[in-house]
Amino acid sequence: MSTEIPQSTPQPGMTERAIDAATDVSRTIGEIAGGLHAAVDRLTLAIEDARKPGRPLSTVAAITREAPLASLFVAFLFGVAVARRR
Repeated sequence: MSTEIPQSTPQPGMTERAIDAATDVSRTIGEIAGGLHAAVDRLTLAIEDARKPGRPLSTVAAITREAPLASLFVAFLFGVAVARRR
């Protein structure tokens, strides 16, 4: 018969668990920020491409410069139509 007392495995303290949790949160925030940065880059490229002459945003910008009040009215009507569908 052995007289040795079995040693339990040491559990991490509250400080160690808090540091681990903070590290996990920091890593997750970094991943989210990286994903958002990539999405913003793709959106920026798409907008730049659409602003080239002859493309849709270029055409809308030209029409808006020529007739700003009519463009505002059309945008208002579009907003009303979208709001009524919901």
